[in-house]
Amino acid sequence: MSKRCSLDTGLDYHYLEWGQENSHTLVLVHGFLDFCAGWSEMVSFGLAEHFHVVAPDMRGHGDSDRIGAGGYYHFMDYVADLHSFIAKVGKDKVSLVGHSMGGSIAGYYAGSVGQELHSLVLMEGMGPPDNQTPSPERVANWIRGWGRARARTSAAYSSQEEAAEKLRGRDLLLSEELSLKLAKAGTRQREDGKFVFKHDPLHLSQGPIGYSVAVAGEFWQRIACPLLLLDGADTEFEYGKEEESRRLSYLPTHTRVTVQGAGHMMQRHKPEQIAQLLIEFLRE
Repeated sequence: MSKRCSLDTGLDYHYLEWGQENSHTLVLVHGFLDFCAGWSEMVSFGLAEHFHVVAPDMRGHGDSDRIGAGGYYHFMDYVADLHSFIAKVGKDKVSLVGHSMGGSIAGYYAGSVGQELHSLVLMEGMGPPDNQTPSPERVANWIRGWGRARARTSAAYSSQEEAAEKLRGRDLLLSEELSLKLAKAGTRQREDGKFVFKHDPLHLSQGPIGYSVAVAGEFWQRIACPLLLLDGADTEFEYGKEEESRRLSYLPTHTRVTVQGAGHMMQRHKPEQIAQLLIEFLRE
C-alpha cells in the first residue's frame, strides 16, 4: 500500500507498507538514487507474513519531498528523517535493514539514537572508500558545484523500456522483467513525453564533507542490537582484505553471510534468498 507521512524535519515522505497486522516493524532503507519500490520483489517472498514492513523513499528520492531552495542533502539529514519516520510508523518492535547508502544511514542511526532497535541488517552498507580530498578543496568544489547542479538536466528516455535498458546497463545481473517494473516505478513523464528518473539531480553533486571510516566507526562501536552483514559474492564494490578488516574491527559481535550469485544490488538478484535470510535472523 502506498502512503505518505509528514516528518518532524518538515518533509513529507512517501512509503510502501505491507503486513499492517504484525507488531514487529521492519524498516527497509534504500541506497543512493534508488527508491522504495526496489524492495517490492524481496517483500513478496513472505516478509509481510512475519513483519509489518515499511519502505520509505528517502528525501529527494522517488516520490518523497525534495529539499527546498537553498537546502542541501547533508548526510545526517537522512538520519533525522529516519528517526522521525520510525517514531511515526513503527510499532512495538523495530528492526532496520539498510542497503548501501541506506546501510550507512541505518548504522549512524543505530549508533546514535537507535538504542531500542530489535535488530540491524547492513546489506553492503559499511560505506564508500575513505575520502582523501583535503577539506578546503572539497568545500571549494562543493561551492562551485551548486551552479552546475542546478543547471544540470536529468537524462531523459523516450520510453520506460529505454529507462529499463539503462538500469540493466548499470546492473548486469538485473533481469529484463524486473528492470521494467523498476523503470515504471522509478520514472516520471515530463510534459515533452520523455521519462526521467525521480531523484533530485542535486544528489549528483559532491557534498562538502567526505566519508570517514574513523567517524563512522564511532557510531558502529555503539550498535547495541544483533547485527547481520550481507555481502554479494559478485559485488562490484570490494575494499580489499586490509580495509575490510579495519572496518569490521569497529563492529560489535555480528553474523556475516555472503550471498552467492548476487552483486551489490542483491535484493534484486536474489530476492527470495534475502527474504529468507531476514526472516531467519529477525525471528531468532
